[in-house]
Amino acid sequence: MTPSIDQTVPDFSAPATGDSTFTLSAHRGKTLVLYFYPKDNTPGCTAQSIGFRDHYESFREANAEIVGVSRDSLRSHDGFRAKFELPFPLISDADEAVCTLFNVIKNKKMYGKSVRGIERSTFLIDPAGKLVKEWRGVSVPGHVEEVLKAARALDSR
Repeated sequence: MTPSIDQTVPDFSAPATGDSTFTLSAHRGKTLVLYFYPKDNTPGCTAQSIGFRDHYESFREANAEIVGVSRDSLRSHDGFRAKFELPFPLISDADEAVCTLFNVIKNKKMYGKSVRGIERSTFLIDPAGKLVKEWRGVSVPGHVEEVLKAARALDSR
């Protein structure tokens, strides 16, 4: 069931870069920025990931961790992460379990064809594990700054 604002996000685990497994409950006590993007090494996804990378220290100062999610393989993620020096983990959600939990798989039009893909979305989860804000159908310019502002506001509560 997709979590709603002010509801606790169900715990989940998924394979992540660095030969690790990401488990949501292991991040309790910190704010979590979970951003979903369609595909490694595409222009919009690269710009979004670089934006989070460039603001990484500011997010850390706001007691927030960043995690990216797409359906790409760990091998693809490892290359993408290294190429753009991303300091945060990327989850490989090949089976779409995490995408389904957050309801980000949508039918989209691409070159006139209908395709299933990830709708660019970001979720802000508080230190207690509650969903406090969500952005769906994200446009990249200005988005990272908006998420950082929300993370800072959460940290100052």
